[in-house]
Formats: sequence, C-alpha cells, structure tokens
Amino acid sequence: MQKGKIGVTTENIFPVIKKFLYSDHEIFLREMISNAVDATQKLRTLAVTGEFKGETNDLKVSVSLDEKAGTLTISDNGIGMTAEEIDKYINQIAFSGVTDFLDKYKDKAEAIIGHFGLGFYSAFMVSKKVEIITKSYRDGAQAVKWSCDGSPEFSLENTEKANRGTDIVLYIDDDCKEFLEKQKIESLLNKYCKFMAVPIVFGKRTEWKDGKNVETDEDNVINNVEPLWAKTPSDLKDEDYKSFYRTLFPMNDEPLFWIHLNVDYPFNLTGILYFPRVKNSIELQRNKIQLFCNQVFVTDQVEGIVPEFLTLLHGVIDSPDIPLNVSRSYLQSDANVKKISTYITKKVADRLNGIFKENRKEYEEKWNDLKLFVNYGMLSQPDFYDRAKDFSLFTDVDGKNFTYEEYRTLIKDNQTDKDGTLIYLYATDKEEQYSYIEAARAKGYSVVLADGQLDVPAVSMLEQKFDKSRFVRVDSDVIDRIIVKDNAANEQKLAENDTDLLTQAFQSQMPKMEKAEFMVAVEALGETAQPVVATQNEYMRRMKEMSQYQQGMAFYAQMPDTYTIVLNSDHALVKRILEEGNAETAEKLKPILSEIKGLQAREAALRQEQGKKKAEEITQEEKDNLKNTEESLSKQRTEKNDVIANYAKDNNAIHQLIDLALLQNGMLKGAALDKFIKRSVDLIK
Repeated sequence: MQKGKIGVTTENIFPVIKKFLYSDHEIFLREMISNAVDATQKLRTLAVTGEFKGETNDLKVSVSLDEKAGTLTISDNGIGMTAEEIDKYINQIAFSGVTDFLDKYKDKAEAIIGHFGLGFYSAFMVSKKVEIITKSYRDGAQAVKWSCDGSPEFSLENTEKANRGTDIVLYIDDDCKEFLEKQKIESLLNKYCKFMAVPIVFGKRTEWKDGKNVETDEDNVINNVEPLWAKTPSDLKDEDYKSFYRTLFPMNDEPLFWIHLNVDYPFNLTGILYFPRVKNSIELQRNKIQLFCNQVFVTDQVEGIVPEFLTLLHGVIDSPDIPLNVSRSYLQSDANVKKISTYITKKVADRLNGIFKENRKEYEEKWNDLKLFVNYGMLSQPDFYDRAKDFSLFTDVDGKNFTYEEYRTLIKDNQTDKDGTLIYLYATDKEEQYSYIEAARAKGYSVVLADGQLDVPAVSMLEQKFDKSRFVRVDSDVIDRIIVKDNAANEQKLAENDTDLLTQAFQSQMPKMEKAEFMVAVEALGETAQPVVATQNEYMRRMKEMSQYQQGMAFYAQMPDTYTIVLNSDHALVKRILEEGNAETAEKLKPILSEIKGLQAREAALRQEQGKKKAEEITQEEKDNLKNTEESLSKQRTEKNDVIANYAKDNNAIHQLIDLALLQNGMLKGAALDKFIKRSVDLIK
C-alpha cells in the first residue's frame, strides 16, 4: 500500500477548489460524469485505431445512490487507470501555491480545463471522502483503489475489480445531504447530462402496474446520445424539430420555425435555434438558449456568444471552440466568440430572407410574431438593418403587407408634402384611432399599423434610415396639417374676434386632468369633417414613448401629455355655437372690445416711440405709461375672457363636443363619463 501527499505545496488546495474554481456546488456531478464519458470515448478511439480489441457497444456511465452508506457512485466501463496513471493524473496537481495559482490563471482560466485532474477534484466540494476504484483496459492490469479524505494525504493500494473502468465513490458531506436524494440527482442529470454522447444510467425504468409504479429490469437511460443538433439537417423532417422543441420546452406553444446551425470552419458549431411564438411582453423570456460543449451542458447565460436580440430565441448551441473558464460556467472574451456571434446573426438573416423569398405567403402569416425579433435586431445591432431591410415588412391597417421599397412606391405620389418630404402615417391602435384613420383614408392616404412591442422605437430608427421621410402618428394632428399640400386648404377664414371667442369658450371649459394639458385651435376642416378633434403632438408623444425603452430619457416621462382640441369652423355645430356666442355676449363685450382696441393702439404707439430711443434715454414716466397700459390691457382681456367663459359654462353643446373629443381618445372616465351620458340623454329628449 502506498501513502503520500498530493503534489501541491500548500497545505490545503481544497478551499481554493471550493471558493475559486466552481460557482455552484452542483457542478461536481457534471464534472464527474464528463470525466466518465471521456473515459468511454477514449476507449472508442482506441478501438478505432486497433489498440483495443474488445467490445464497445456496451459502453455506459452509471450513477447510483446508497443512502445508508451515504455515498454517490459514478461508474464507467471506459479505459480505466493504472496506479501510475492515477499518480500522474490525480496526485500531481503541480501548483506552486495558492497565490501563484490565482495570479497565473485568473485571467486565462480556460488553460486549466482538462489539466491537473481539477474536474475530478470538484468532488471534494460535496464529499468528506472520495474513493477511486479503477482497472485499466490493458491486458493483465491490476485494479487499484485510491482514497483521500479532503486533506493532501492519500492512500493507493491494490484491490479486486472484475471489469475494466472506474468507480468514483463520493462519501457525501453532512452539509450536502441533498445530493443523496434521488429527485435531486435526477434533476441534475437532466440539467447537465441530458445529451451526453454515452448512455447515462440512473437506476431502473419504472412502469405503471396494478395501480403503482413498479421497477423493471431495464436500465433507466436519462440522456439522448445523439441529439437532433448533431444530426444532418437533410435527414430530418419538420416533426423531428417540433418534437425536439417539445422535449426542450414542454409547456411552450409550437415554434414559428427554426434554424439548424452547422459549421466547421473557421470554428466548430452546431445547434438549433427556434423562433418562439410571443403573445405578449410577459412572455419575453431570455436565457432559453442552452450552451453545450461537446454535448455537455455549460450554461443558459449566452449573452456573450449570441447577439443580444437573438437571446429571445429558444434552443441549443454546441461548440467545442467556445473558450470557458475552469468551471466551464463563464465565457471568456475571445475573438472566436465574436466570430460565432457574427456567424449566428448572418445565419438567422439568411434563413429569414430565404423563407421570405421561397414562401412569402407563409412568411407574411408569421410576420406579426417575427417582427419583434427583427425590430429588436435592427434596433440593437445596426449592421443587422442592412441584412433585414429587404425582408422587413410594413403592415397597413387593412392587414396587407409590403416591403419597405414596395410601400415607398405605393405612397410616394400621394403622401409627399409641399416640401418634398414623404409622410408615413401610422396608427398604434386601429380601434382607438379609428376616426383619424378614416379621415386619412378619405384623402386617399395609406396608414401603417404599428401595434407591436417595439414598433414605436422602430419608427424612430426608420425615420433616420429613410431618405427625406417622416413618420407621423395619424392622430397627432388633423390630416391636412400632417400632410400639407401646396394648395393650403386650411387657410383661416374666421375674423380674429370670432376665432378668439371660440377658442376662449372651449379653453375655459376644458377639464383639469393630472399630467394632461389642453390647448384649443380653430381650423377650417370642411363641412363633412368632425366638429372637434383631439390631437397629440408627434414629437412629445414619441419622446415619452421612447423613454420607456431608453435610459436617460426619464425627463420626458415626467412631462404632462399635451393635447390640442381642434375646432372645425366649417361644421354646422361649431358655426351655431359661434352665432349663439356672439349674440349672447355682444352687448357685454362691445365696450370691452372697444377699450381693448384703444389700449392696443396706445401700447403700439408707446412701444414705437420708445423703440426710437436708447434704453438710458427712456424716462421713468414713459416706462410707467407703458406698464400701466399693459396692465389695463391685461385686465380688459381678463374681463373679456370672463364674459365668454360665463356664456360657455352653461352651454351643453360646448361641453358635449369637448367630452366627445376626450371620449374619442379614451380620456373620458368616471364622473365625467357619467355626466356626459346623462347630458346625452337630455339632449336626445
């Protein structure tokens, strides 16, 4: 029997293993089984080269629990080890000390993978003692048993073992007893070992018999040794991909479609990425792409290797060329990672473009689900726009789809304003903005439906990409002021006093709402147009919407919503309100308006006179005269506004029109809505 110390000068390497190498204790099982799989794979290689003459069809790795003994055992029938090999691969952890180790490998920990037996030593994170019972595949090999209790001391002795291979026996520590639970081990095997290249056996399969689960003689193999991504795409059918998706994500709806990745230069990469169906923002789940290294699960945190916008996809990626640190849990910054990311982006774009060209009808049917991914890609990765612009679509409010170029051709003749700017009209809700859409249609204009989760940010992005173009939401103004033509149909026809009366009558009756401000404007919109329309400034509304997506724009989110109530001076109702207003206020307003006219003339004369002088030449008396005139003018204007407001407060037609405009925009609620309904009933009577 041989005794000795593990080849490390520090008194105890195990705290380093626990604290530095591995971020999660459960990783030990993956490392143990990965080593066992490696041992069987090496035997297969030796069989191919002729160095091993025996049978390789029975290769497997077995995991077993003995709760009474407190052990977890991982067994393989691979190449096994001799005493010399144990000494070389297990005992000689050739570090010069903990400090040197940390300094040497903290920035390039990937150099450690596969060296110094560190994968094996992860067993000590959960074990108070570890035994290796192993027998080499070589003819006449002597079986040996290695034992260590977590200190640098070990023992190595000859033992009996009937067959080649290795048993690793872990005596689970008292504070890690959950690793003796069948359910826990089963879940870890499913997480880390579901697609390993050698059968992983955990107990026996059970079947339902006589009202209970009964154990059979058949091994319970928990993994698929040849996962779908490792197969040739031409050999697979659609149902194969759908079935595999159900295996990965059993609770999800059927995917839209998938992309099979398969490349061997300049790096090795295989995988399958699925586009999931996304019904709402709650379902926007990241970390649904599993990263494997030679069919061994590594992580589902793939931000470093998959472009940000594609982290919304689901599926698997497998690459032996991904640089990992010693715990295989974190990606290292590496040129290969950037190449892989670029390749995946190109592959996704090519696949989407291929589907669009080959079967546009099918593509259009899926576009409403797809556009979230495409928009996210164009917004987060500028070079993706160049790939995606040919298969990105606009959908109009009638549900028809157009490429960007097709839509530009459709609208350029009719929707170019007097300055030569092409105006893209869009709506975010067909129902809420119905009347505005209809007003645009009446002019022969087309309206794009932008009701997706990222459509509003995409609009701002496209506005920068398209030449001499502007995107305007259809309810941001009356349609003739959105697309202004040369023949300017909206010239103001009312006299100044009439415009003033209408404006003040409605302004004085506007409701007080939290975080909302209202302004009133008068426009000649035509006799058949609505009598009153509420609009919201495009720029401010879009800035508020963008503040939801971009940091640093919170300022806009705090600003009140500003609405313009546009009165149609051509409409019979507005004309009647104006006539009644003039009739009811004329007597009271006549002296006030006369006084205002006189004060305005006096103010203009004083300003003109003072404008001829330098500031220091203006006397105090002259300054006081101007100030008193301004104050008198302000007082008269207030009196005028009070007269108009007094008339308006009892005018049901004014209140009804204001409420209609608010109702049209979903802003009439609670007591105000109840009052509107009662007033409507009274008017019908």
